[in-house]
Amino acid sequence: MKDIKVLGTGCANCRTTVKLIEEVAAERGVSIALSKVEDLPEIIKYGVISTPGVVVDGKVVHAGGIPDRAKIAGWL
Repeated sequence: MKDIKVLGTGCANCRTTVKLIEEVAAERGVSIALSKVEDLPEIIKYGVISTPGVVVDGKVVHAGGIPDRAKIAGWL
């Protein structure tokens, strides 16, 4: 199971990123633990300045803008 966190304060891009990750995981039959981190000090701890940020298994894999489906599939 992949542990995935979406970092962001609740903007539309962050919500879209959460939805895309859920969709791609479901399409591929991959089990994920998906959480949303909206606490700014917690986001900064990851070194992410531009949101949305995505953390997979403790590693920042994306920051700024909505990732495309192919990129998400690569994380899974």
